[in-house]
Amino acid sequence: MAIIAVLAVVVFVALNPAQRLEDTRDAKRVSDTQTILTAIHASIVDNAGALPSGLTAGMSQTQIGTAATGCGGTVGVCSITPTGCVDLTTPLANYLNTIPIDPTGGTTYTAAETGYSVVVSAAGLVTVTACGTEGATTISASR
Repeated sequence: MAIIAVLAVVVFVALNPAQRLEDTRDAKRVSDTQTILTAIHASIVDNAGALPSGLTAGMSQTQIGTAATGCGGTVGVCSITPTGCVDLTTPLANYLNTIPIDPTGGTTYTAAETGYSVVVSAAGLVTVTACGTEGATTISASR
């Protein structure tokens, strides 16, 4: 009976390895959005409620990265205001060694355009979104 169970698992994984890879990348995106959001909030707490530089209450969705231009338009599931990216490298240096980059990486996402976006509501609610989501659900985290 145990042999049948093991064989069933092996066949299940072998039948759709592409789906397993997509699921793994989406799991990394969930982790990355939480990591970025936690770093932003740690900065807010350490700076008496002030948002990290580059973020302002009421700002529209902006891609995180170091590029000064070319960060706008539709990036995956994100509709990003056509401006430069918001560079959080220095403001979050005490909380992150590096800003996470979407797991597909390569020429699509780099430190210049990470594949993650941030938006701050007028009330100060911060939302980080993974633009390159491969599954049916948008991956984002808010606090």
